[in-house]
Amino acid sequence: MLATLQNWERLAWLCGAAVLVGLVGHYFVFGLLRRLVKRIKSNLDDSFVKYCFRPLLWIIILIIIRLVSKLTAFQTQVTDFLNHVLGLLLIGLVSWLLIRSTYVLEDYILTRFNIDVKDNLRARKIHTQFRVLKRIVIAVVVIVAFATCLMTFERVRHLGTTILASAGIIGIVVGMAAQRTIATFIAGLQIVITQPVRVDDVVIVENEWGRIEEITLTYVVVKIWDLRRLIVPITYFIEKPFQNWTRVTADILGTVFIYVDYTVPIESIRAELHRILKDSEFWDGKVCVLQVTNTSERTVELRALMSAADASTAWSLRCQVREKIIDFIQKDYPEALPKLRTEFHRLQD
Repeated sequence: MLATLQNWERLAWLCGAAVLVGLVGHYFVFGLLRRLVKRIKSNLDDSFVKYCFRPLLWIIILIIIRLVSKLTAFQTQVTDFLNHVLGLLLIGLVSWLLIRSTYVLEDYILTRFNIDVKDNLRARKIHTQFRVLKRIVIAVVVIVAFATCLMTFERVRHLGTTILASAGIIGIVVGMAAQRTIATFIAGLQIVITQPVRVDDVVIVENEWGRIEEITLTYVVVKIWDLRRLIVPITYFIEKPFQNWTRVTADILGTVFIYVDYTVPIESIRAELHRILKDSEFWDGKVCVLQVTNTSERTVELRALMSAADASTAWSLRCQVREKIIDFIQKDYPEALPKLRTEFHRLQD
């Protein structure tokens, strides 16, 4: 009875020491991290302290508690139980620190590779790779940490030895049940390596125009032009054809079709198109073409071809050109607008 009371008294002293170490370490570790990161002269200062301070603090506290517990004379049962609990907590804290470190790296990637610029091909590539790999790393860390915690229990280790003989059959059953999940996971890895799509790519999926907003291990979020979100399984981009307007570069050609009468002066329309594009802030100065692409019994089809820096700019440029050419024809050549011709013959008596 006396030994039990002494053990509880020592345990209380140990908890009190842990609280004291936590209070002192809170300021010590915080200041140390600040000075260490500022010495590197990196923009990771706030991010590193924000995400990694608490895990590091608790890891240091646990290490100190473990050292103090070894210097304190506990009974063997109490020492084993305390070491087991401290070991489980340490595994969890190290896993927490590894997961939070991925957020620090994410902040660094976001600040160094900005996708809010026109020429953002490399930045979108880095963002896509990192976001998918970050989720893979977190999933692996959680699984390994959980398995490590289970292996600290003696009974679980013996149980694992017992069912080892049937592991092959269980693996086959699980593999068949998780076939779709495994295929999705492999598709996610393939997206990371080959990158048929990247974050902020302009795509046509299911006849919808939009941008890739998010890529996960199982699905891709496409932000459609009218702010709707199209959720597509990640295997879709491996198994089915789709249009990627920014696969190599964001440059794109825009077209405008105008239907006019046969009397239209084509050279005047061509000159007006060049003037409109030259005065437009959306044109990149590369392509300016006007051609007669088709004719019918009533109208002539004119196609205006123009270039722009990206798809959104090309859309605005097409609308602008369409409006101004129609206005030009209405004002200067109203007789060139489409018309229906009819001939009347006088009947003779």
